[in-house]
Amino acid sequence: MTEPRPAAVVILAAGEGTRMKSATPKVLHRIGGRSLLGHAIATARAVQPNYLAVVVRHRREAVAAHIAEVDPGAIVADQDEVKGTGRATECGLAQLPADLAGTVLVTYGDVPLLTGETLRDLFAQHLQTNSAVTVMTARRADAGAYGRIVRDRDGSVAAIVEFKDATPDQRAIQEYNSGIYAFDAATLRQALTEVGTDNAQQEKYLTDVVGLARAAGKRVSAYEVGDGWQTEGVNDRVELARLGAVLRQRENEKRMRGGVTIVDPDSTWIDVDVSIGQDTTILPGTALLGASTIGAGATIGPDVTVSDSRIGAGATVRRSEVHLAEVGADATVGPYTHLRPGATLGPGGQAGSFVEIGPSEGEHPA
Repeated sequence: MTEPRPAAVVILAAGEGTRMKSATPKVLHRIGGRSLLGHAIATARAVQPNYLAVVVRHRREAVAAHIAEVDPGAIVADQDEVKGTGRATECGLAQLPADLAGTVLVTYGDVPLLTGETLRDLFAQHLQTNSAVTVMTARRADAGAYGRIVRDRDGSVAAIVEFKDATPDQRAIQEYNSGIYAFDAATLRQALTEVGTDNAQQEKYLTDVVGLARAAGKRVSAYEVGDGWQTEGVNDRVELARLGAVLRQRENEKRMRGGVTIVDPDSTWIDVDVSIGQDTTILPGTALLGASTIGAGATIGPDVTVSDSRIGAGATVRRSEVHLAEVGADATVGPYTHLRPGATLGPGGQAGSFVEIGPSEGEHPA
């Protein structure tokens, strides 16, 4: 029997991100070797939707070009001058088949720690509970300005109350709205036609769909994720660094549990697309970047940067920089060596101290 798949994932990535104070669109800022939007796209693809749409507006050409590079199969949808998450979602749906049926997941281009497993779990619970809407929630002792989740006795969602509209009792609720949803496609389409902009911000809010579904007698559920970091978005460079540090810690832990020794995780940076073989040792001050591949039993560090390069099994690289280059098995690099793009060091080769090597300059064993 074929596993069910979401009809679509819609990623909202139209915001200007003014708090980043950057000429670069917010969703194109990077952590862990990927743009924020790249993380969101990878997570969306992990649930194997029939369609993936990314809604854009600010710096449209730059963001659309990045989408084409990262995922040529993604659909780019343009948000018009009407503001709000509800309108952005509506613009995304407009680029999908008019007869689309099934589940539509809505996520964001600035939430980089959300995992494919969590998105699959949201989808699975949405189907199991036969809900029209399922909202992903999390808890914290002080949920700040997030909208609060008010539940019925049966555990379904009675309302999402915005902080500014909440009573003191409602503000004391620890469960909050992440803004990530699973919707029945027909319910979502119909409700969005009824959502207006008659509010202080003159925006079309996606949260209004929840109230409309509830008023129509349809079930609205909550999927609570225990790891609140997965719901955190990036609004400024402080938050970018904070989430980058969390991602680094998680990547390092994943590698160590996979059989890699990392002597000092606090000084080690490993991008998400790096591959490392078992029994490799990573010494302090090491950065493994891009799509680098490190063979089993290698020793990398201290004070090494490897970017988009291949390091063979059993090789040793210390106090050196390797960029777009290849180091053979059991070869030795450093200290203080620079392998420039195109450099190849054969198996068992040596690149000694204070050496810079370009294409065809690599030493090979006699």
